[in-house]
Amino acid sequence: MSVTNTVVRRASLESCGSDDHEDCGLELILVRLGEQWTVRVLAELAGGPLRYRVLERALDGISQRMLTLTLRRLERDGHLLRHVEPTVPPKVTYELTELGHAFATQVATLVEWSRQHKEAINAAQDTFDASGRD
Repeated sequence: MSVTNTVVRRASLESCGSDDHEDCGLELILVRLGEQWTVRVLAELAGGPLRYRVLERALDGISQRMLTLTLRRLERDGHLLRHVEPTVPPKVTYELTELGHAFATQVATLVEWSRQHKEAINAAQDTFDASGRD
């Protein structure tokens, strides 16, 4: 995996031209939540530190590249810490920071809400779709 494929860049947010814009924090979180694997990584790490391979196995369907990118983005945002033990091969462990635990708690609330309202949302979509409007 080349370095150029895993470089984490600052999200390009038009409304965050300056970091003091009032919606910049919200947009940064929405960008992170919009990524497919963020919520699942947070959920796995909420139970405690995990080694890279254990995390990879727990996230069925994630590629090594995508897991690496997701972990680096969350690390850059201050949501997790990466620990490397100088062994051969190196043992890499990830754990949530205090900020990461707070984020995971909020995400868990959203996940629970979505589970509780899934049937109502599906019913509303079915009603809308049956109306013939697109």
